[in-house]
Amino acid sequence: MTNKTFLTFHGCIYLLFALALFFIPNIIWPMYGVEINDKYTYFLSQHTTIFLGGIAVINLQLREIESGTTAKKLFIALLTLNILGALITVYAGITGIFVGFGWSDPAFFITLSIFTYLQFKKQ
Repeated sequence: MTNKTFLTFHGCIYLLFALALFFIPNIIWPMYGVEINDKYTYFLSQHTTIFLGGIAVINLQLREIESGTTAKKLFIALLTLNILGALITVYAGITGIFVGFGWSDPAFFITLSIFTYLQFKKQ
């Protein structure tokens, strides 16, 4: 896969989650077994979209990056992000915070980690 294709795909996934957690957290979070029970948890969901949206923008703005040192650093950063996501969401599943559709988050982050690693190796 080219860097442009990978970064477009990766960025769009993060953008989709950012928009969903900003506009419809009351629909999304309960699928994971998490309650949005007051204005503070609603806001924290929207606050999370700052980072998800930021990751999306970085991906989409750097789609034209060519192989080299900078590309390697970008893919190491994205790999670290996805591995942290996998670890944290596995923890949420093991401790019972995430139930129901919650299994999909670790699967998502592990899959993105694998694809990011493969893209890093191409550099």
